[in-house]
Amino acid sequence: MKNVYTAKTVLPGQEVTAKPGLPIFDEGMNLLIKILTKLGLLTKDLDYHVVRASMVIIYFFFGYQKWFPYEAETLVPFIKNGPLISWMYPVLGLQGSSWFLGASEWLFGALLLLGFWNKKLGILGAAGSCVTFVMTITIMPFMPDAWNAAAGGFPAMQGNEAFLMKDLVLFAASLYLLKQDIERVAVKADSERPFSNRVSCN
Repeated sequence: MKNVYTAKTVLPGQEVTAKPGLPIFDEGMNLLIKILTKLGLLTKDLDYHVVRASMVIIYFFFGYQKWFPYEAETLVPFIKNGPLISWMYPVLGLQGSSWFLGASEWLFGALLLLGFWNKKLGILGAAGSCVTFVMTITIMPFMPDAWNAAAGGFPAMQGNEAFLMKDLVLFAASLYLLKQDIERVAVKADSERPFSNRVSCN
């Protein structure tokens, strides 16, 4: 049987540019993707549950610290220089401020944990978590000795400033959970409405 070659018609402006490939890299990536897929990385809502669980764990450990004097002393430069939290020392005192933060962190962690089963409680936990990290992120511009002079200053962060930088990621995780829980509650509420009401609203 003869091999028949049919030339593709290419319209002006649609010329195909050949891109040199790296077969070894492509094969390696395809193998990696297959392995990760078989390991369950594409399981539905895996990332959502992992982020929630990690936030619960973080709140448990960070909240636990706050009940002890050593952590109350460690928090001094953070609370003292925080524009949204400096009020706590005059109102609650040194240890009282630490206890207040610990109770708040355990509350938000518990709400996030309950969010595995009740998305409305998850919304409260994620919203509280967002507020928490907004309050800590706003400390960053006011933290003394934040940039290492020997390394040229900004952006060579050091000490407490470097510790606060992690809160950017924790804020993003909290915002992600808040969005996901709101979407799930909204979809559930929409599905529970009578069909006639849904049609009229649309």
